Amino acid sequence: MKKVNRPLALTIALLTGVAVVWAAFSPATAADKEKKAGEKKTDAAVERTRKTVRMLDDLYKTAVVAITTHYVNDTDDLSAGSAAKALFAAMKEKGWHDVRLLDATGEPYEETNVAKDDFEKAAVKEMKAGKGWYDEVVEKDGKRYLRAATPIPVVMDKCMMCHPHYKDAKKGEAIGLLSYTIKVE
Repeated sequence: MKKVNRPLALTIALLTGVAVVWAAFSPATAADKEKKAGEKKTDAAVERTRKTVRMLDDLYKTAVVAITTHYVNDTDDLSAGSAAKALFAAMKEKGWHDVRLLDATGEPYEETNVAKDDFEKAAVKEMKAGKGWYDEVVEKDGKRYLRAATPIPVVMDKCMMCHPHYKDAKKGEAIGLLSYTIKVE
């Protein structure tokens, strides 16, 4: 049996205890703790914003399908896409968020539906590759925003009434996307 050097063991234990107490109450550790708490809070804010985008996405897409199903009967009727764009404009005008309808086929129905910036161009590539979500957090004028994109798949044959160039698209294939910009709060 080895003999324990008690004074050395007590010194090590005492120094370890002092180090633990110092670490717990030192200003650097307090700053680190605040930083970590801030990061968790920030992450929670981004996650809340992602959840809001998912809710808006479900709402907008459900509305487009309902409008197409119940109100679009011939090419003279207001298209669901036009109705959605009017709704998007109203939301932007009221300061809620910005959402754009983008083409993913290379044959946009309107030139305004073409990807305009690096985020939207990357989002189109991701949606065409089969991704169901693409996002990034950006800063503008000292405020953080979530940029997110979701695919718009072909879900019904009736879509071809206004978009005959989608006739070769398979059901579920992304022919477009919604590009969101929403403040992280």
